[in-house]
Amino acid sequence: MRLRHRSDIMAARRIVVKVGSSSITGINAAHIDLLIDALAGAHGRGAQVILVSSGAIATGLPYLQLDERPTDLATQQAAASVGQSRLIVRYQIALDRHRITAGQVLLTAGDLDNPAHRVNARRAMDRLLALRILPIVNENDTVATHEIRFGDNDRLAALVTQLVDADLLVLLSDIDALYTRPPHLSGAQRIPEVPYGDLLAGIEFGSIGDAGVGTGGAETKFSAARIAADAGVAVLITETSRVAEALRGGDGGTWFMPNPTRRA
Repeated sequence: MRLRHRSDIMAARRIVVKVGSSSITGINAAHIDLLIDALAGAHGRGAQVILVSSGAIATGLPYLQLDERPTDLATQQAAASVGQSRLIVRYQIALDRHRITAGQVLLTAGDLDNPAHRVNARRAMDRLLALRILPIVNENDTVATHEIRFGDNDRLAALVTQLVDADLLVLLSDIDALYTRPPHLSGAQRIPEVPYGDLLAGIEFGSIGDAGVGTGGAETKFSAARIAADAGVAVLITETSRVAEALRGGDGGTWFMPNPTRRA
């Protein structure tokens, strides 16, 4: 179905939620329980939910005795290899309280560019959802190269939204919405709604979310929102701590109106 307004969110049949590294690791690791409780609520009312989660590299850093995100690809791959399994375990422990099982799906940009791989990915996720499994998607950082990376998981989430023909994409951040300028600056105003096709000319994008441990930002979230909205999918950008409110159709965040014509 096509969602026109926030009030339609409760009727969404298939939802993709993306969370960034800084929202679920380090001092914010406790947000995993909050996030899973919200996803379980949507799952419980019959929606099919897919979580696109960053955090593998950030989760793996302490086990490699590293204090900050490495710059070289090989060490990033090593951190992702260690961190991905631990991250999934943390999610499954939280999901166990709701008797929901997670399914891990790791993708590269090449998978979605290759028609055969794309069909297989779609088939696998459709089957997981039909079995009431909650797919947790991340970029396959262990094998991805600089040349074929998605660039950020906001874009990955937008492409997954298209892949599975979702009704809603929710992009979670450390900040509650998009603003006319960085929210810590004087005069910044929240942007409650973005009409379809609005390029937000004159908006001064600053840092928003994932600082230090991730790769996302306000501009990447806006770009991802446009990808999904162009395909006819409604998008909401909001704060991780307000995800339950968002999935109930609350007034917070920034709502992107979708293309009136749904595109494959």
